[in-house]
Amino acid sequence: MNIKNTITLFILISTFGTIEAQNTFDHSVWDQALVLNVSPDGRVNYTGFMRDSSQLYLYFSQLSENPPKENWTKQEKLAYWINAYNAYTIKLIIDSYPLKSIKDLDKPWDKKFFKIDGEWYSLNDLEHKILRKFGDPRIHFAINCASVSCPVVWNKAYTGDNLDQALEEQTRKFINDPTRNYITEKVVSVSQIFSWFKKDFKINGGNVVDFINNYATVKITNQSSKGYKEYNWMLNE
Repeated sequence: MNIKNTITLFILISTFGTIEAQNTFDHSVWDQALVLNVSPDGRVNYTGFMRDSSQLYLYFSQLSENPPKENWTKQEKLAYWINAYNAYTIKLIIDSYPLKSIKDLDKPWDKKFFKIDGEWYSLNDLEHKILRKFGDPRIHFAINCASVSCPVVWNKAYTGDNLDQALEEQTRKFINDPTRNYITEKVVSVSQIFSWFKKDFKINGGNVVDFINNYATVKITNQSSKGYKEYNWMLNE
């Protein structure tokens, strides 16, 4: 192979590698931070995140400078926004730590306190204007509001490759967790998430009960006495 052909091949390989890189987002910095500071049962070590803040702020920089591209898959885009929501929730807490509850803060979900691609966002922007529009109700069991009654923080980063399986596992785990949903043949007391986002769970002609029963070990029947559990907003540390 002559020099000209060698250079051409190198350019093609480099270009292909760049295009491939643009199709995904590397969440490894966030993944490492989660492994170090979140227990398997979802308890968050906020002082640990503060101690490792340089890594956390590196991830914020990566998020800000690399928003989802049109050529990303739906899974890659959704993983990006779920991780962003959870990471910036951690930031919201550690910026005002110590505190007992996220509700101690003034309008925490409406505060525009971070930038992505030059645009200011709030947590509500991510949840209601972006995440919910994907039409996948399982996202409600992946994003965390820093509170005891919220779905647990997964101590791994979501990626395009692991997203579907992870969402299935997080949804099943949440619905069958008796501290968050008490389901017996006679008495049912479920998370208020199923009330707040009721319309999100009405998919494929079904309703909230149909969605829950798709994952629940004990099924809700027409004879069940139904209600909602009181939400515990204390910090999930």
